[in-house]
Amino acid sequence: MEKFKKLQSTAIPLPIEDVDTDQIIPARFLKATTREGFGDNLFRDWRYEADGSPRPGFILNNPIYQGQILVAGRNFGCGSSREHAAWALYDFGFRVVVSSFFADIFRGNALNNGLLPVQVSEPFLQAVFSAIEANPATQFLVDLEAQRFTIQATGQSAGFEIDPYKKTCMINGYDDIDFLLNLREEIEAFEQKNS
Repeated sequence: MEKFKKLQSTAIPLPIEDVDTDQIIPARFLKATTREGFGDNLFRDWRYEADGSPRPGFILNNPIYQGQILVAGRNFGCGSSREHAAWALYDFGFRVVVSSFFADIFRGNALNNGLLPVQVSEPFLQAVFSAIEANPATQFLVDLEAQRFTIQATGQSAGFEIDPYKKTCMINGYDDIDFLLNLREEIEAFEQKNS
């Protein structure tokens, strides 16, 4: 996993509530055995017409909006427990998803795959949407160490919660196995002391 401490980026707004994992990555694309390539089918049924041509009205097809941050409506990632939803978002290039509420399983899958879910209050989320609407080039700062999300144009900032273990893993670029391997010397010392 890549290390994550701070990210400064523009953001892509998706002001839709109750986005479920089948909308994020439709079930018919879950046949691959590796994580690569899922970004091509992120929001497939919203991004493309039946003939495969891009839908001009969908936000990911609008070149005005760029960035590694997706700002979504309330209850993002609901539905099935498919980890592929986090894979698709990450493979597309997102490193942060901001919402006022995340489904628990999606939150866990995101953190396990290097995608940071930033949960903020509904009023702050609306301020983020407003900042993007006013200027799509607005920069945002995500500071994982300080657990702060800042709208740089206005200075408005909000804290966010994260499990301390997952925070440590993301800052160091560890998955669960890397975390344990990092503790190898301590584990061996404990075993020697108690054997």
